[in-house]
Amino acid sequence: MNPEAILKDVFDLAFSSLENSNIDDEVIRLRVDDICRCTSNRAGVRLLMACLLGKEDNPVVDPRKPYTEIGGSDCFSGRTYDERYLTSFINEHRLPCNSTTAFLTPSLRNIDFPLTTDVQIVGRPRELYIKTLQLLDDVYQGKVIAKDLLVEVVRTLINMRDEQEARMTSLLDSLKRTEGSLPLSSETIINLIKQHMSCKNASRLPVLVVAAAYHTAGGKLGERVLPLHSHNAADSQTGSIGDVEISLMTDDDIVTAYEMKMKSVTINDIDVAVAKIARVTNKIHNYIFITTDTIDQKVVDYAKTFYEKTDGTEIVILDCIGFLRYFLHLFHRIRLNFLNAYQDLVINEPNSSVSQTLKEAFLALRNTAETDSEIVDTLRS
Repeated sequence: MNPEAILKDVFDLAFSSLENSNIDDEVIRLRVDDICRCTSNRAGVRLLMACLLGKEDNPVVDPRKPYTEIGGSDCFSGRTYDERYLTSFINEHRLPCNSTTAFLTPSLRNIDFPLTTDVQIVGRPRELYIKTLQLLDDVYQGKVIAKDLLVEVVRTLINMRDEQEARMTSLLDSLKRTEGSLPLSSETIINLIKQHMSCKNASRLPVLVVAAAYHTAGGKLGERVLPLHSHNAADSQTGSIGDVEISLMTDDDIVTAYEMKMKSVTINDIDVAVAKIARVTNKIHNYIFITTDTIDQKVVDYAKTFYEKTDGTEIVILDCIGFLRYFLHLFHRIRLNFLNAYQDLVINEPNSSVSQTLKEAFLALRNTAETDSEIVDTLRS
């Protein structure tokens, strides 16, 4: 079988036995479950899948040697299996994995030695890598067959997918019960977004706040938000000017760029922005920093000096919640449209940008806010 056929067969076997594992060894089953359900680091499961697929495709290889730099006839390119075969497989079946290869993560790139159990991979949580390397050793030692283990991994991921979708459906259904009640006030929406941004790993959320604002009011402004770049992609890779880029409705030229900071904006950040502005052929009208941290007046004053130097580009620093508060009160009558746009963006972001936990947290927070508002509305009537 070729790798695509192997994966199809693996999926069919996993799907036909969702409630019953084909692995007798409880220790191995628990390791698989821990690796698959490690929400803080999704690299382990793709590493494991790539190595198991490589072993099943070519039985002579050592599953602990997924790097051609190791040398020898028993090593292979885990990254090739990961990118060429697993990416489409994961996307097709909506499996809860990272959207990109594990082999470009800092912990797993530039390795030229076998992944034996005595290797200490620098990454967190440490137990994830210990268990992953132990499973690869179990395959090497013949304690478990690579295909059986791959079926168990896919079975667990399918169950995770179905559990996540069931929770999301339940949360969305709960929100439907509050439809028709008094819309949340602007200040309640602001508090809701603040609570959401205070959750862990929320660095993508300010981008979605600004994007949702333009999705909601862009037509009234004659402007539109351009497609968002990947959360993990560097500006040098994408050629982007900002995290959110705005153009006029009539063309694709960027007229306003937003850059998000979860820390204070520095003078160096301003200098980098000026360099980006200089390389753009069209005129950037506004380069806006949105920060969730404090704003240094010295940096604000420094940014002001570039209006004349850039022939008319204003560089400003705004507080994220302040931006949101002004927007919602300015466009008060479409505040619910903003909230729905933000929710859609949150839900549709890849889990690598906005985790499943963060998506569920927003729906739970909104459900609480809507329910509280409905109770107050009932008491007043």
